[in-house]
Amino acid sequence: MINQGEQLSTTEAREAFFATTRLFQSKDVTLRRMVHLVIKELPTAPDDAIIATSSLTKDMTGKEDGYRATAIRSLCKITDMTMLTAIERYLKQALVDRNPAVSSAALVSTLHLGRDNNPAEMVKRWTNEINEALNSDNVMVQYHALGLMYSVKKHDRLAVSKLLAKYTKGGVRSPYASCFLIRIACKVIEENEQDNNGPLIDFLESCLRHKSEIVIYEAARALCNLPNLSGKDIAPAISVLQLFLSSPKPTLRFAAVKTLNKVATNYPSSVTMCNLDLEHLISDTNRSIATLAITTLLKTGNEGSIDRLMKQIQSFMSEIPDEFKIVVVRAIQGLCLKFPKKHDVMMNLLSTMLRDEGGYQYKEAIVNTIIAVIEANPASQDTGLYHLCEFIEDCEHGVLATKILHLLGREGPKTPTPSKFIRYIYNRVILENPTVRAAAVTSLAKFGAVCANLKPSILVLLRRCLFDTHDEVRDRATFYLGVLESNNPSLISQYLLDTLQSSIVGLQSLLVHYIDNPAKDAFNLNSVPITTAPAEVTPSSKTDDMVVDAPRKPALPSKSRQEEFAEKLGSIPEFARLGPVFKSSSKPIELSESETEYYVQCNVHTFPRHLVLQFDVTNTLNDQQLENVMVEVAAESYHVLGHLACPVLTYNNPGTCYTLLQLPEDPAEVPNTLTCTLKFLVKDCDPATGEADPVGYDDEYVLEDLTIGLNALFQKVFKSNFAAAWDELSPEKQADETYTLTTVKSLEGAVEQLITFFGMQPCERTERIAEGKSSHILLLAGYFKDGVECLIKTKIVFDGAVNMKVSARSSDTSLNELLVSSI
Repeated sequence: MINQGEQLSTTEAREAFFATTRLFQSKDVTLRRMVHLVIKELPTAPDDAIIATSSLTKDMTGKEDGYRATAIRSLCKITDMTMLTAIERYLKQALVDRNPAVSSAALVSTLHLGRDNNPAEMVKRWTNEINEALNSDNVMVQYHALGLMYSVKKHDRLAVSKLLAKYTKGGVRSPYASCFLIRIACKVIEENEQDNNGPLIDFLESCLRHKSEIVIYEAARALCNLPNLSGKDIAPAISVLQLFLSSPKPTLRFAAVKTLNKVATNYPSSVTMCNLDLEHLISDTNRSIATLAITTLLKTGNEGSIDRLMKQIQSFMSEIPDEFKIVVVRAIQGLCLKFPKKHDVMMNLLSTMLRDEGGYQYKEAIVNTIIAVIEANPASQDTGLYHLCEFIEDCEHGVLATKILHLLGREGPKTPTPSKFIRYIYNRVILENPTVRAAAVTSLAKFGAVCANLKPSILVLLRRCLFDTHDEVRDRATFYLGVLESNNPSLISQYLLDTLQSSIVGLQSLLVHYIDNPAKDAFNLNSVPITTAPAEVTPSSKTDDMVVDAPRKPALPSKSRQEEFAEKLGSIPEFARLGPVFKSSSKPIELSESETEYYVQCNVHTFPRHLVLQFDVTNTLNDQQLENVMVEVAAESYHVLGHLACPVLTYNNPGTCYTLLQLPEDPAEVPNTLTCTLKFLVKDCDPATGEADPVGYDDEYVLEDLTIGLNALFQKVFKSNFAAAWDELSPEKQADETYTLTTVKSLEGAVEQLITFFGMQPCERTERIAEGKSSHILLLAGYFKDGVECLIKTKIVFDGAVNMKVSARSSDTSLNELLVSSI
């Protein structure tokens, strides 16, 4: 019942416990072991456990080896600190018992005792017995003894180093203990930043010649996962894994190809030597192995081998389920981005996959891959959109059809021949459900907004939509007809091309503030913070490690980083009067290194008239407790209005303090360097208990300077039609300036620095530079903190040095001058 998840009440557990203890009278060995198991699994109160302690102690010290081990496990599970001293002598003797099962049970139970009850000092007194167990001839006893010894010494770096030095030179016969030594060595190498890891690296390489296959694989995997190693350093491990690829054991083949799949992400050239063996695994009867082999080949393949790989994949895909197909599709996406010139071959394969049978997740993965390739490689745009149009002709998934129609409305008008997509879109208006029909109407309207030559035809099609049976479709058609027939570029741009990008959390906060504090002026939508990307975890190599993703529940809408900060700051009374957060820094700024005594990071939050500096502080000293922690800031153009200190900062528990600044009236004075000093009250404390002294002393810690840039005043905004937005703003207020950047050595470097400097949104994919180009135009769009829309057009030429002309347009002449003169 317990193993199946049944939860026993306290009364039920107590009754079952007492009933079970009566069975101690039985002499049957199997029944006695079952009694021990039940006692071990039942939730037992300390007062009740005393009843069984004497019987379990008698079984543990008896002559019947059949249940001595189970008695030790049960006794240690129900024993607390008050009863531990009573059984210490028996447990200590059991560590070196001649019966391996008893010795292993005692070692593992002691390890669990150390984790649960923290009897560290008592276990340290058993070092001689643990060392004796380490010399055992039994492989499991030696493995468990090493685990217990490491558990005792893991907080002492010197003791761990001595442990490694002793046993890496020999004396460990157990392959399991050798694997554990390898993992300890890897942990020490990762923690040790000095260049004295040579002996440990040599130990790992020596394990590649071990007689046990599990040790060889563990060493090879460890070498491949170590940071800061070159392809040459991991070559011996690659060679060993290559031998495993031809092993008759499926487990070894799977382990080897899985590790190589992960290595290929960072060292594709090092894994190339295994390509021939990997190709043989494509026909492996184990489909997991075959899938990993094909995805590894996709990572290591060169441009010349793509055609052959695509043919192999095409024949391979029909033999595997959708879960494996999704993994292959993701690998193809990486190959498309790696070799953009070969997009035609891979797009054709993806198109064939779209026409094949498959579930929603499989088709979604293909559609997402095609969209990612279109966005990364403009040359593939026409082909990719055509394949997607063919797919929606016979698409049974409304969500995917809507997504593709949205993409067509955004990208289709920019293609050389946009008219060829109209037929596919209008077919959806005739044949699909209301949701897809509404999306098709919106897509048609966008073609009419951008393509003047298609506008008359689009108006005809939209008028036909006025007779649709669904309200949403008719309402959209009516609205878009009115906007398009107005011939007002501003209306068309605002309602068709540039949709509302306001943050919902920011809009709610600003509306509440507006209602609570009535103003004479009307509510200004431009003052609402712009929404940013959700605060998602960066995709890691998880898809490389896992062959099949577990079924996922539909994800709830994620809050953006700015929305999370806005919610947090809004709950602090001292900042509630400041209004909504206009912008938060995209990533924390480090003001000290993580290895120093106090690790400090800063997030900068811009409000309409104020700046809030959020300092996240971590105390890395276990013998100190900090109180009243704050950061003093000094700068010429900023006025400090107040501090919000962190009351208590204990060891390794991050705390937060805030500093409130008044923004300068002149935006030109905002870019500045702030001097930061961490101030606090220090109280010495006991590292073991964390108890602090009642009396402390004031201290301070000088941090690195904090640089506030012009980008703190601007929020990103997306413009799907930059030219139309540029023409809407008056050219009479345009400001221009020419620069030569001698320190920047490439177009890419100049583009990256300009985007970071201004903090605006690159439009029409101008953040990407075509290969071989010597000139480029960067388009940036954003909002000033007062709600003024700003656009920047930068023409960049590289001829040994970067020469550029920066032009800025907005409704504010002084703001334009500030933008072009601030570089």
